[in-house]
Amino acid sequence: MRFLAFLLLLAGLTASGQSLQRYAYTRPLYGTEFNLIFFAPDEKRAESTKKAVYARLDSLNTVMSDYLDGSEINRLSATAGNGEWVPVSADLFSVLQKAVTIARASDGLFDPTVGPLAQLWRRAVRRKVFPAKKDIRQAHRLVNFRLVEMDSVALRVRLKRAGMRLDVGGIGQGFAIDEGMKVLRERGIRSALLDIGGDILVSDAPPGERGWRIQAGVAPDTTTLWLENAAITTSGAAYRFLEHNGRRYSHLLNPRTGLGLRHHVRTTVLAPDGVRADALAKVFGVAGIRRGKRLLKRFPGVQVWQVEERKGRPVVWQTGRFGETKK
Repeated sequence: MRFLAFLLLLAGLTASGQSLQRYAYTRPLYGTEFNLIFFAPDEKRAESTKKAVYARLDSLNTVMSDYLDGSEINRLSATAGNGEWVPVSADLFSVLQKAVTIARASDGLFDPTVGPLAQLWRRAVRRKVFPAKKDIRQAHRLVNFRLVEMDSVALRVRLKRAGMRLDVGGIGQGFAIDEGMKVLRERGIRSALLDIGGDILVSDAPPGERGWRIQAGVAPDTTTLWLENAAITTSGAAYRFLEHNGRRYSHLLNPRTGLGLRHHVRTTVLAPDGVRADALAKVFGVAGIRRGKRLLKRFPGVQVWQVEERKGRPVVWQTGRFGETKK
């Protein structure tokens, strides 16, 4: 049966003998662009599948977006410090649980309570005005993932300090593409690609191909990879930054210092799922190459390609499949 399935795949056929066609869709989502590509037997099946994926991702926006006043995550943040446990949806609990797990494993280089700092630096980068030191200190004292208490039995959360604000922007797109892929698989779609603003997740290879052809990294430093059942994300600070007293501060934040990164780094992470690719691109970007090499063993199944500028010269770190792939 496996051999037959393989022959059918090469021929672009389903097990029922139907030919598979490629369908591609694009729409705005989460303040960026969402691309959806998959192979289905006919247009009717493709349209219903597309609508189901769109509905799932739109529902997650009302849960995770810190830009929507009435989102579930903002309603939870508004309860910070009142001492009460707050029942939350399975989606919000899941993304927060994954975020806190990565925060713990990274020693706080990723932190879902970074909201107060994120808002401060968004305004600073937009206005090109460096934040006051007292404002940085005040926001920074509210950032600590250990202040998030979670009850996995009752699906409830408590934020222990007044003024805390949750922000899962560093993991939310990865979570969304994972959830979108679940919808596709439930509908029998085995070969698909989801891309939200460069957070990419692929399943089985397209019919007759050895994988999905992905350009990894940031041009001109790019590598062609052929991927299946994997996620990949690139993170960097080439265009969004703030200059102050001759120093450049990235929009990418170090939750442990409260400041934008001062080292210029481009990080690409290849991982088994979107959550890890998305969040760990930030973790290794904040860590830099030296610390990142020590952290890598905490995240099995993850590969990293990083280019860091030191004194005007690029330093490159590649692992695993990146190191084995020719540029």
